[in-house]
Amino acid sequence: MEIETKNNDQEIADFSKELSKRFLQYALSTITSRSLPDVRDGLKPVHRRLLYAMNLLNLLPNKSFKKSARVVGDVMGKYHPHGDAAIYESMVRMAQEFSMNFTLVEGQGNFGNIDGDNAAAMRYTEARLSDVSRLMLEGINENAIDFKETYDGVGKEPVLLPSGFPNLLVNGAQGIAVGMACSIPSHNLVEICDAAELLIQDRDVIDDEILKKIKGPDFPTGGTIIEPLEKINEAYKNGKGSFRLRANWFVEKKPSGTWQICINEIPYQIQKSKIIEKIAELISEKKLIMVSDIRDESSDDIRIIIEPKSRNINHNDLMEVLFRLTDLETKIQLNLNVLDESGTPKVMSIKEAIIAWLNHRRKVLVRIKTFALDKIKNRLEILESYLIVFLNLDKVLQIIREDDDPKVSLKYNFKLSETQAIAVLDMKLRNLRKLEEKEIISEKDKLLSEKTSLDKLLKSRKAQWAKISKEIKNLKSIFKNQTTRKTIIENKNVEYINDITLEIEKEPITVVVSKKGWIKTIKGHVTDIENIKFKEGDGLNLSICLNSLDQLCLFASNGKFYSILVHKLPSGRGFGEPLSLLFEDISENNILFLSEFKDQRVILVSSDGRGFIVNLKDVVTIRKSGKQILNLKNSNKAIACLTIDGDMLAIVGENRKLLVLDLDEIPELNKGQGVILQRYKNGLCSDAKIINLNKGLSWSQGKDRTRIEKDLTTWIGRRGGSGKMPPRGFPKPAKFI
Repeated sequence: MEIETKNNDQEIADFSKELSKRFLQYALSTITSRSLPDVRDGLKPVHRRLLYAMNLLNLLPNKSFKKSARVVGDVMGKYHPHGDAAIYESMVRMAQEFSMNFTLVEGQGNFGNIDGDNAAAMRYTEARLSDVSRLMLEGINENAIDFKETYDGVGKEPVLLPSGFPNLLVNGAQGIAVGMACSIPSHNLVEICDAAELLIQDRDVIDDEILKKIKGPDFPTGGTIIEPLEKINEAYKNGKGSFRLRANWFVEKKPSGTWQICINEIPYQIQKSKIIEKIAELISEKKLIMVSDIRDESSDDIRIIIEPKSRNINHNDLMEVLFRLTDLETKIQLNLNVLDESGTPKVMSIKEAIIAWLNHRRKVLVRIKTFALDKIKNRLEILESYLIVFLNLDKVLQIIREDDDPKVSLKYNFKLSETQAIAVLDMKLRNLRKLEEKEIISEKDKLLSEKTSLDKLLKSRKAQWAKISKEIKNLKSIFKNQTTRKTIIENKNVEYINDITLEIEKEPITVVVSKKGWIKTIKGHVTDIENIKFKEGDGLNLSICLNSLDQLCLFASNGKFYSILVHKLPSGRGFGEPLSLLFEDISENNILFLSEFKDQRVILVSSDGRGFIVNLKDVVTIRKSGKQILNLKNSNKAIACLTIDGDMLAIVGENRKLLVLDLDEIPELNKGQGVILQRYKNGLCSDAKIINLNKGLSWSQGKDRTRIEKDLTTWIGRRGGSGKMPPRGFPKPAKFI
């Protein structure tokens, strides 16, 4: 049996180890091969494969379009062994002008819209590469980057693209991996290029100097960023942060002094239709009383019209409410988590990201120029052999005609290399004209000049950086008509307007709580409470007349106060909702008190005869779990929360002993157990009531009969006394009802 146990333990340990190993493999695969972009070209594998496949299909910007299905099929079959839907969705996003500052794919057909409508099926749309993609791929056939085997080992695919365009920061990126995520907003091309040029001049330039060039994100859909300059700079220095992005709007004047608001730019990645639906819903639910109507007048440009209920409304206040309640304002996250040169995930500052791209561009430049230099050297070698032929034409012809192995003879007689000997043997007879010799000499001189120039470039880092700087300036020139900043930056703090009267219409409301803990509201101040319908076996516990803008205060037998705005309570349709859906830790507890939150004193009494006075203004809370004010021990419960509208407290125990004490003896606290109000040898406290000494103590004796005891001298005592038996006719069990 011991051996079996050991074997089982070993199997469990092995399984756990294997599971951890495989999950780690999955996590690494997701992070490095799917979700995070490379800092150098700003692309995930699926995007890189799409562009490379389109390049092989010769879908250049000046060529004709091809069906999207053809592209997706090539990518899925050769490079990306995943679903066609995921590949097509990636391709669609690269073609959407409202998703990217500079599209990487030029689409023809329905590629979706800002309303959130999906693109047409891939068999209906066509695509080709954009001008930006041409720059991203430039040099790919000139040994600019490394290639690796495809997933099936049949073909080759690029490890990354040459990336002659700062795609990561200009177009941004989003991704969710395992245990980490990436969120990079798009930026303005000119600002990124200016920062790159500054870093070429001085790598040690401080972040603050770079951030004078980069103002903040720049989204294809425009909008306004509302953030202090310090917060934006801090986010860029750390590679993490967030930006508050708002829709752009203006006021249109109408006849008779009326006006309307026109929203002409909405936040990035927010669907226009969802914004309109949300505002319409708020209007119908009377949660946006300042607005009478909303309509969509958009065509090619966004135009959402909002009509106020009154021309006297402040339009700034109206928009502040809309920003708070709808997606007209959103938070854009910055999490510059990317794969570095070694393929390791890393959160970079914006300076590090630009430097990584510049270093990549220098390596690409060196590789392309080295490739070009090697081609020139090979060509010069061949041209040298051609010139030898012209100088020794007769002898060369004799060797070719008579020698058994002309290649060896040519190499021996004229000191030719293998390449030169083959070039001579492959030379066409028509190239032996006198004119051809002049052309060869001319070509040789030209190539020697180019070789000298390339040698200088490859030996001088300064010359290389100058070349890259020139390419960056050229970028700004190529796209000069598309570099105007779309997103406005306002470096300020804007506080929300929390005036609820701007959102909710003030109207009379009756709040009703049942014995089983259900709550609902009824419009108007209902006087005929007895006719309110409850569930079978349930009935009225408490009710109160308030208005929709008030804050309701509840006190439960667990000693906690709860609060909620009246307009958030369920309406009077049906039986309402259980309080347990609105608050935590309230089920199985009785509601003892309802009130509006105001400057008002109440006395709390527990079942062990303790209590104290508290002011309602000190018990306000926004927590669903409530605020513990009366601390209870063991199985004790709160039995009363009494509004102080008299000068004495009458308290009675389960032993039917009654005590009347002066309220001045009871302390006012913020929270706690309180002081002993009445002592009991047997049982607990049964009930308590606030009374006026000059009016006496009253209690119910049946349906329509009330008994009043005016002379209370017998029962008046000090706090902490046990009291005396009540007057004849006092209810059993002892209650003041």
